[in-house]
Amino acid sequence: MTEWFSNLEFLPKVYWVVAIIGSVVFLAVMFMAFLGGDADDLGDIDTDIDSDIGAGFQFITFKNLVGFFTIFGWSGIACLNAGYSKPTTIIISIISGLLMMLIMAAMFHFISKLSDSGTLNYKNAIDAVGEVYLTIGADRSSMGKVSVNVQGTVRELDALTDSLTELKSGTIIKVVDVTSNGILIVDQTRKPIEPSVAEHQKLNNGNNNLIE
Repeated sequence: MTEWFSNLEFLPKVYWVVAIIGSVVFLAVMFMAFLGGDADDLGDIDTDIDSDIGAGFQFITFKNLVGFFTIFGWSGIACLNAGYSKPTTIIISIISGLLMMLIMAAMFHFISKLSDSGTLNYKNAIDAVGEVYLTIGADRSSMGKVSVNVQGTVRELDALTDSLTELKSGTIIKVVDVTSNGILIVDQTRKPIEPSVAEHQKLNNGNNNLIE
Protein backbone atom coordinates (compact mmCIF):
# COMPACT_ATOMS: atom_id res chain seq x y z
CA MET A 1 0.00 0.00 0.00
CA THR A 2 2.83 2.39 0.89
CA GLU A 3 4.69 1.54 -2.30
CA TRP A 4 1.53 2.05 -4.37
CA PHE A 5 0.89 5.43 -2.82
CA SER A 6 4.51 6.60 -3.20
CA ASN A 7 4.42 5.75 -6.91
CA LEU A 8 1.45 8.06 -7.51
CA GLU A 9 1.89 11.50 -9.02
CA PHE A 10 1.31 14.60 -6.93
CA LEU A 11 -2.30 15.32 -8.04
CA PRO A 12 -3.58 11.74 -7.50
CA LYS A 13 -1.93 11.75 -4.07
CA VAL A 14 -3.78 14.96 -3.17
CA TYR A 15 -7.10 13.53 -4.31
CA TRP A 16 -6.61 10.27 -2.42
CA VAL A 17 -5.64 12.03 0.81
CA VAL A 18 -8.58 14.45 0.55
CA ALA A 19 -11.02 11.64 -0.33
CA ILE A 20 -9.98 9.34 2.53
CA ILE A 21 -9.82 12.02 5.23
CA GLY A 22 -13.01 13.65 3.95
CA SER A 23 -14.89 10.34 3.94
CA VAL A 24 -13.91 9.51 7.53
CA VAL A 25 -14.88 12.97 8.81
CA PHE A 26 -18.04 12.96 6.66
CA LEU A 27 -19.26 9.68 8.17
CA ALA A 28 -18.52 10.94 11.68
CA VAL A 29 -20.32 14.25 11.06
CA MET A 30 -23.39 12.57 9.57
CA PHE A 31 -23.48 10.07 12.43
CA MET A 32 -23.40 12.90 14.98
CA ALA A 33 -25.97 14.97 13.07
CA PHE A 34 -28.57 12.22 12.89
CA LEU A 35 -28.04 11.31 16.55
CA GLY A 36 -28.85 14.89 17.53
CA GLY A 37 -25.31 16.14 18.05
CA ASP A 38 -24.19 19.47 16.63
CA ALA A 39 -21.06 19.03 14.57
CA ASP A 40 -21.10 22.72 13.70
CA ASP A 41 -19.70 23.39 17.19
CA LEU A 42 -16.35 22.09 15.90
CA GLY A 43 -15.73 25.45 14.31
CA ASP A 44 -17.88 25.95 11.24
CA ILE A 45 -18.25 29.24 9.43
CA ASP A 46 -21.95 29.86 8.90
CA THR A 47 -23.06 32.25 6.21
CA ASP A 48 -26.78 32.92 5.97
CA ILE A 49 -27.98 33.23 2.40
CA ASP A 50 -31.58 34.41 2.23
CA SER A 51 -33.66 32.36 -0.16
CA ASP A 52 -36.55 33.71 -2.19
CA ILE A 53 -38.94 33.01 0.67
CA GLY A 54 -36.69 34.75 3.18
CA ALA A 55 -35.71 31.68 5.19
CA GLY A 56 -32.15 31.25 6.42
CA PHE A 57 -30.24 28.91 4.05
CA GLN A 58 -26.86 27.86 5.41
CA PHE A 59 -24.50 27.09 2.53
CA ILE A 60 -21.01 27.44 4.05
CA THR A 61 -20.96 25.25 7.17
CA PHE A 62 -18.58 22.67 8.58
CA LYS A 63 -20.81 19.78 7.43
CA ASN A 64 -21.14 21.18 3.92
CA LEU A 65 -17.40 21.78 3.60
CA VAL A 66 -16.71 18.20 4.65
CA GLY A 67 -19.16 17.05 1.97
CA PHE A 68 -17.40 19.26 -0.58
CA PHE A 69 -13.94 17.81 0.08
CA THR A 70 -15.26 14.24 0.17
CA ILE A 71 -16.92 14.45 -3.24
CA PHE A 72 -14.06 16.62 -4.55
CA GLY A 73 -11.60 13.85 -3.74
CA TRP A 74 -13.58 10.89 -5.06
CA SER A 75 -14.75 12.64 -8.24
CA GLY A 76 -11.13 13.67 -8.92
CA ILE A 77 -9.96 10.09 -8.53
CA ALA A 78 -12.74 8.89 -10.85
CA CYS A 79 -11.82 11.47 -13.50
CA LEU A 80 -8.12 10.58 -13.38
CA ASN A 81 -8.91 6.88 -13.68
CA ALA A 82 -11.16 7.68 -16.66
CA GLY A 83 -8.22 9.37 -18.40
CA TYR A 84 -9.35 12.99 -18.18
CA SER A 85 -6.72 15.73 -18.30
CA LYS A 86 -5.66 17.44 -15.09
CA PRO A 87 -7.44 20.78 -15.81
CA THR A 88 -10.68 18.94 -16.70
CA THR A 89 -10.35 16.77 -13.61
CA ILE A 90 -9.91 19.80 -11.34
CA ILE A 91 -12.91 21.61 -12.86
CA ILE A 92 -15.18 18.56 -12.63
CA SER A 93 -14.15 17.79 -9.06
CA ILE A 94 -14.77 21.40 -7.93
CA ILE A 95 -18.21 21.47 -9.60
CA SER A 96 -19.08 18.09 -8.04
CA GLY A 97 -18.01 19.32 -4.60
CA LEU A 98 -20.12 22.48 -4.93
CA LEU A 99 -23.15 20.43 -5.99
CA MET A 100 -22.66 18.24 -2.92
CA MET A 101 -22.57 21.35 -0.72
CA LEU A 102 -25.82 22.55 -2.29
CA ILE A 103 -27.51 19.18 -1.78
CA MET A 104 -26.43 18.98 1.87
CA ALA A 105 -27.46 22.58 2.55
CA ALA A 106 -30.91 21.89 1.09
CA MET A 107 -31.22 18.63 3.03
CA PHE A 108 -30.43 20.16 6.42
CA HIS A 109 -32.58 23.21 5.58
CA PHE A 110 -35.65 21.04 4.96
CA ILE A 111 -34.91 18.89 8.02
CA SER A 112 -34.88 22.03 10.17
CA LYS A 113 -38.13 23.19 8.54
CA LEU A 114 -39.80 19.88 9.37
CA SER A 115 -38.59 20.16 12.93
CA ASP A 116 -39.94 23.69 13.24
CA SER A 117 -43.32 22.76 11.77
CA GLY A 118 -43.73 20.08 14.42
CA THR A 119 -43.27 22.61 17.23
CA LEU A 120 -46.58 23.97 18.52
CA ASN A 121 -46.97 27.74 18.21
CA TYR A 122 -49.84 28.66 20.54
CA LYS A 123 -50.40 31.94 18.67
CA ASN A 124 -51.68 29.88 15.74
CA ALA A 125 -54.68 28.90 17.89
CA ILE A 126 -56.06 32.47 17.97
CA ASP A 127 -59.48 32.70 16.22
CA ALA A 128 -59.75 28.90 16.17
CA VAL A 129 -63.18 27.48 17.02
CA GLY A 130 -63.32 24.44 19.27
CA GLU A 131 -65.16 22.72 22.08
CA VAL A 132 -64.78 22.73 25.86
CA TYR A 133 -63.38 19.39 26.99
CA LEU A 134 -63.15 20.10 30.73
CA THR A 135 -65.31 22.80 32.33
CA ILE A 136 -63.67 26.23 32.52
CA GLY A 137 -64.38 28.39 35.58
CA ALA A 138 -65.94 31.83 35.17
CA ASP A 139 -63.73 34.94 35.20
CA ARG A 140 -60.51 32.88 35.16
CA SER A 141 -61.42 31.23 38.47
CA SER A 142 -60.33 27.77 37.36
CA MET A 143 -58.58 26.32 34.37
CA GLY A 144 -60.19 23.82 32.01
CA LYS A 145 -59.36 22.24 28.70
CA VAL A 146 -60.58 22.78 25.16
CA SER A 147 -60.24 20.76 21.97
CA VAL A 148 -59.14 22.94 19.05
CA ASN A 149 -57.53 22.37 15.69
CA VAL A 150 -54.05 23.93 15.70
CA GLN A 151 -51.53 23.49 12.88
CA GLY A 152 -53.66 20.80 11.27
CA THR A 153 -54.02 18.68 14.43
CA VAL A 154 -56.81 18.55 17.03
CA ARG A 155 -55.23 19.23 20.42
CA GLU A 156 -56.48 19.37 23.99
CA LEU A 157 -55.06 22.53 25.54
CA ASP A 158 -55.39 24.37 28.85
CA ALA A 159 -57.80 27.29 28.73
CA LEU A 160 -59.24 30.15 30.78
CA THR A 161 -62.14 32.48 30.09
CA ASP A 162 -63.09 36.07 30.97
CA SER A 163 -66.77 35.12 30.74
CA LEU A 164 -68.83 35.76 33.88
CA THR A 165 -70.38 32.31 33.57
CA GLU A 166 -68.52 29.03 33.50
CA LEU A 167 -68.10 27.25 30.19
CA LYS A 168 -69.28 23.70 30.59
CA SER A 169 -68.10 20.64 28.72
CA GLY A 170 -69.43 20.62 25.16
CA THR A 171 -69.69 24.41 24.87
CA ILE A 172 -68.56 25.78 21.51
CA ILE A 173 -65.80 28.34 22.03
CA LYS A 174 -63.50 30.63 20.10
CA VAL A 175 -59.89 31.36 21.08
CA VAL A 176 -59.47 35.11 21.56
CA ASP A 177 -55.99 35.31 23.07
CA VAL A 178 -53.03 33.32 24.39
CA THR A 179 -51.07 34.01 27.57
CA SER A 180 -47.29 34.18 27.64
CA ASN A 181 -47.09 30.67 29.14
CA GLY A 182 -49.32 29.10 26.47
CA ILE A 183 -52.77 29.11 28.12
CA LEU A 184 -55.64 29.85 25.76
CA ILE A 185 -58.15 32.58 26.56
CA VAL A 186 -61.50 31.54 25.10
CA ASP A 187 -65.01 32.91 24.83
CA GLN A 188 -68.28 31.22 24.12
CA THR A 189 -69.57 31.29 20.57
CA ARG A 190 -72.52 29.67 18.89
CA LYS A 191 -72.22 26.95 16.29
CA PRO A 192 -71.92 28.34 12.74
CA ILE A 193 -74.75 26.07 11.54
CA GLU A 194 -77.14 27.22 14.27
CA PRO A 195 -79.47 30.04 13.01
CA SER A 196 -80.16 32.93 15.34
CA VAL A 197 -83.59 33.70 16.83
CA ALA A 198 -84.07 36.54 14.33
CA GLU A 199 -83.32 34.18 11.47
CA HIS A 200 -85.89 31.70 12.85
CA GLN A 201 -88.51 34.45 12.89
CA LYS A 202 -87.72 35.47 9.29
CA LEU A 203 -88.02 31.87 8.15
CA ASN A 204 -91.32 31.40 9.99
CA ASN A 205 -92.73 34.65 8.56
CA GLY A 206 -91.68 33.57 5.08
CA ASN A 207 -93.38 30.20 5.47
CA ASN A 208 -96.59 31.89 6.73
CA ASN A 209 -96.58 34.24 3.73
CA LEU A 210 -96.29 31.29 1.35
CA ILE A 211 -99.23 29.53 3.04
CA GLU A 212 -101.40 32.66 2.82
